[in-house]
Amino acid sequence: MSDSVNIPEAIRPAEAGPSARTSRSKGEPRFPDGPRPDPAGSHFERRIRSFQPRRSRVTTGQADALARLWPQWGLDIDGQRVIDLAELFGNANPVVLEIGFGMGEATAQMAAAAPDTNILAVDVHTPGQGNLLNLAEQGGLTNVRVGNGDAIILLREMLTPDSLDGLRVYFPDPWPKKRHHKRRLIQPEFLTLAATRLAPGATVHCATDWEPYAEQMLEVLDAHPAFENTRAEGGYAPRPAFRPLTRFEGQGLDKGHVVNDLLFRRVPHTTP
Repeated sequence: MSDSVNIPEAIRPAEAGPSARTSRSKGEPRFPDGPRPDPAGSHFERRIRSFQPRRSRVTTGQADALARLWPQWGLDIDGQRVIDLAELFGNANPVVLEIGFGMGEATAQMAAAAPDTNILAVDVHTPGQGNLLNLAEQGGLTNVRVGNGDAIILLREMLTPDSLDGLRVYFPDPWPKKRHHKRRLIQPEFLTLAATRLAPGATVHCATDWEPYAEQMLEVLDAHPAFENTRAEGGYAPRPAFRPLTRFEGQGLDKGHVVNDLLFRRVPHTTP
């Protein structure tokens, strides 16, 4: 998800310094106590992924946050253990999974507005991970944890049934070319997996400015038996107040893009 405008002063990022450049020997990890480049490694099957890791510079402030805060607030998605979310956050508050948070400003703003909701924010963009950690520390946001790696592995291997109270997917890669549509995250198979980890009544909230993808999202969510539209009349939902208007979104709106929100609810489990 792209970064947000209208960020409170308390959680604005620190002044960005020069890009972090440290001399290290060949093969030495970039952040010894930070996120690993490929935490799941070869433990799981090769498959088409909905994301593509981006390589960009890490600022001094982001690198410092990764070095200091990752051991406390970071999670490598290695698929090797089941997570106790109450232990991870230090409380039993409801947990929302956010897949793809960009630079993390909107995530931090939502966390600040709802301190009794825990946010497990997952991305593979190292600068964004460092930036969100920085924002969480500056804002005293103890309800944020940053996951590094593949959200599919997290859902399938590391979370227990009914453990999530919400799922947020904001502005995922639309993979606009027809031959790449199979890479889109919101597919029937993904929703079936997510449904096993979402408690009854949990909300799935998606947003996109790519209208053909919004149409696909609506189609697959409408067709999936585990979810129901929160709008009685169906269709797209107005942007809820709790989702910040991001800079990326604002730029799109200025260009005439249409942003669609989808709000669906996990239906109660059916009994055999």
